[in-house]
Amino acid sequence: MAYSLSNHGAKMYAALQVAIAETYGVDLSRRMFSVDPTIAQELNEAITAKSDFLQRINVIGVSEIKGQKVFLGVSGPVTSRTNTSTTDRVAKDASALDDSTYELSSTESDVGLPYAKIDAWAKFPDFHQRYSAAVQKQIALDRIMVGFHGTHAAVQTNIATYPMLQDVNKGWLQIAREQIPEQVLSEGAVDGKVTLGAGGDYANLDALVHDAKQLVDERLRDGGDLIAIIGTDLLAADKAKLYAKQGDVPTEKERIEDAQVIATYGGLPSFSVPFFPVNAVVVTSFDNLSLYFQDSSWRKQTIDNPKRSRVEDFNSRNEGYVIEQLEKFAMIENVELVTA
Repeated sequence: MAYSLSNHGAKMYAALQVAIAETYGVDLSRRMFSVDPTIAQELNEAITAKSDFLQRINVIGVSEIKGQKVFLGVSGPVTSRTNTSTTDRVAKDASALDDSTYELSSTESDVGLPYAKIDAWAKFPDFHQRYSAAVQKQIALDRIMVGFHGTHAAVQTNIATYPMLQDVNKGWLQIAREQIPEQVLSEGAVDGKVTLGAGGDYANLDALVHDAKQLVDERLRDGGDLIAIIGTDLLAADKAKLYAKQGDVPTEKERIEDAQVIATYGGLPSFSVPFFPVNAVVVTSFDNLSLYFQDSSWRKQTIDNPKRSRVEDFNSRNEGYVIEQLEKFAMIENVELVTA
């Protein structure tokens, strides 16, 4: 059954169109338009602000769809001494040893807003701000999901087949699997799984994270900025063991909750990140993970589609995922918990 906008809803939609046009400095938002690079940067900052994780990593605009990585990774020590009476001083090549290029892919974030929802939201005077914030938050979450689950960039994506957006782009984990397989451990001693628990490959999570750290280049291992990103199933299992041992003591239970299990694993600060695989561990630094977007590539259009009883908001840009220093990234995945 067709649904028509109420008079008030129509007014709010018209106000939304005006607000979008004013925000992006265009005459009409119902026509496809290019977003000015300065405004694109502001839009990305707004999206990034919706996620604690995105605020910790690099989300940066670049001018080219292909090019050199933005951040120069230093591969090792640069300090020495030269006996200049017999030998010339030689400047060391401190650049990272890995592939230093990136490539971006076209990415769409298109949102359908049913008339009925516009009518329901029309009672809020800040309708435009609420709508923009909701879309920006979802784009932020989608970016994280692709970063951890993306395996390829398909010409035509299929969310039914790839519900975790695996076909939108190659994310950080897939880049590591392809470019540094020697720093990715996905098989253990038995049945192709890395086992965790009594009698497994690793007795506990501390030992697993410690081994993951050893896969990082030794010249970058002790810089003080490494962290461990740990899957929720592995954290939950470790938390359950702590509760079993100490949970009956009220003060101890409160301490466990406040500390979010424990502060470190394998000597590294540990973090739980949205959409990170539940049975994996990554050791790197936050600033070693990047999301690049082409600052001149943002396109936007908002149209009224009565054939579908909705407003459609089309957003596109070129973006991609980058591990700045491959030598500074390690992963253990396919971890299976050993149960007694």
